[in-house]
Amino acid sequence: MSPRLDYYSASPKAMKAMLAMEALTASLSIEQPLLQLIRIRASQLNGCAFCADMHSVDARRAGESERRLYALAVWHDSNFFNPRERAALAWAEAVTLLSQSRVPDDVYQQAREQFNEGELVDLTVAVSAINSWNRLAVSFRQTPSD
Repeated sequence: MSPRLDYYSASPKAMKAMLAMEALTASLSIEQPLLQLIRIRASQLNGCAFCADMHSVDARRAGESERRLYALAVWHDSNFFNPRERAALAWAEAVTLLSQSRVPDDVYQQAREQFNEGELVDLTVAVSAINSWNRLAVSFRQTPSD
């Protein structure tokens, strides 16, 4: 699959805004290992090979285990994730699949048990950011490098 266009050079102004959002996301209250997990999971759901690869590599470099990364796609049936991670992954899935899920009340309640209001907003912004990156990468066929 060949890339369709280089969105960085096609619209530097738009990409400057995306990079600013990314910088903000990295400075929010969500711990970095959890942030990587939700980035990977949203990218899996969106079929974004580029982002799933990039964030898996980043997570491994930061010390995430191979086993947990392999289990991320089936986290619902895995005991490798703690309650906070499970709540974040459920929230990330519901927000990513918004048109299908409408973010159910039980998912919200699970998230509120693990995250205070500010953290939940931060988590939602992080999910929104990775979804935006996924949409760029998938739309313009950005692929992982060898």
